[in-house]
Amino acid sequence: MEEEKKVSMEQEEEEKKETAVSDVSLKELSKKLDDFAKERDWEKYHAPRNLLLAMIAEVGELSELFMWKGEVPKGLPGWEEAEKEHLGEELSDVLLYLIRLSDVCGVDLGDAATKKIVKNAVKYPAPSKSA
Repeated sequence: MEEEKKVSMEQEEEEKKETAVSDVSLKELSKKLDDFAKERDWEKYHAPRNLLLAMIAEVGELSELFMWKGEVPKGLPGWEEAEKEHLGEELSDVLLYLIRLSDVCGVDLGDAATKKIVKNAVKYPAPSKSA
């Protein structure tokens, strides 16, 4: 019985860690990317142009996953788990380069995205609902 409780508690801890990772902020990712680059002395390569070109290359790799599949329904039914995992990796590569690029350019991506959503809401108002 004690062993079952221990296993259950360990599973709970793992789930909490997974949740914590999924709730990571853009600022936290930015800090991790900055630390990663500094530890490897890669900052000299992280000029905006280089980061942009690297991100574009990753977008190309991402697009390859959808090439020749036709319309892909939401939720990716019919995709194997390995394909979904690969998709997550390529999406992550694009996101991480985007965050690094915004950081190197001095743009607060979270703030800019929030302002852009507000701007788009004004530019493209939702249709009024008539009762």
